Amino acid sequence: MKGIILAGGSGTRLYPVTRAVSKQLLPIYDKPMVYYPLSVLMLAGIREVLVISTERDLSRYRDLLGDGAGIGMSFSYRVQDRPRGLADAFRVGEDFVAGEPVALILGDNVFYGQRLTEVLERGTALRRGALIFGYSVKDARSFGVVEVDADGMAVSLEEKPERPRSHYAVPGLYFYDGRVVDIARSLTPSARGELEITDLNRRYLEMGELRVELLGRGMAWLDTGTCEGILDASNFVQAVQKRQGYYIACIEEIAWRKGYIDTERLRALAAEQQGTDYGRYLADLAGGG
Repeated sequence: MKGIILAGGSGTRLYPVTRAVSKQLLPIYDKPMVYYPLSVLMLAGIREVLVISTERDLSRYRDLLGDGAGIGMSFSYRVQDRPRGLADAFRVGEDFVAGEPVALILGDNVFYGQRLTEVLERGTALRRGALIFGYSVKDARSFGVVEVDADGMAVSLEEKPERPRSHYAVPGLYFYDGRVVDIARSLTPSARGELEITDLNRRYLEMGELRVELLGRGMAWLDTGTCEGILDASNFVQAVQKRQGYYIACIEEIAWRKGYIDTERLRALAAEQQGTDYGRYLADLAGGG
């Protein structure tokens, strides 16, 4: 399975800070925001990743991530010249997807939990249909909302409903089979001129092939699209790392634990960041941590 990180948009809710830099390059505590969705794809066992961003910002992602070879990954890059909706990612990345199953994750979503890898591996096992997630929220009116039956299949989908049929919001992580590009190409833009991910998911719902995995109380999902969201996520990461001593979204550690790189390579990556807490953490791992 391949993966796409959608890191485009203009980040207007974060003005003025995003006038000069992509939202997904802003820090969440001690790492660039984009590390968090990238780490999710890596935990899922996905090694081929396409990063989609604006023409202005794409070179900055290349500078940050490179071609991925240094951590045993393969990164590609494509431009989305203007915001045309989440489902447009499959049009932009058509040649990358090439008819294979693919995961799409939004560049401003943070996931964390003990069972996360187990949940993700069920997503990468997908060969037919689509898998989305449901996350219980107190007020679902600001989100896409999914209603689920007893067998884990979607019953209905709504986009920011005034009276939600359930309290399960749909986070920005989706798994699809190889038909997704053709389905995305068949969509009609919404009233706001965008290809809506809810419409894409609704097509799979109409085919009876939209499965839903409910994320339980032990899972955290944080949307960092606002200044408050970034602060909350940074405080969350800082608290967990300080208490447990393990880093969240450390892509070098994930690559090492997955066997994509060996200990010598991890030690070299630590040396590149010598003098920082991040570099010392990698060095401790390489030394037997």
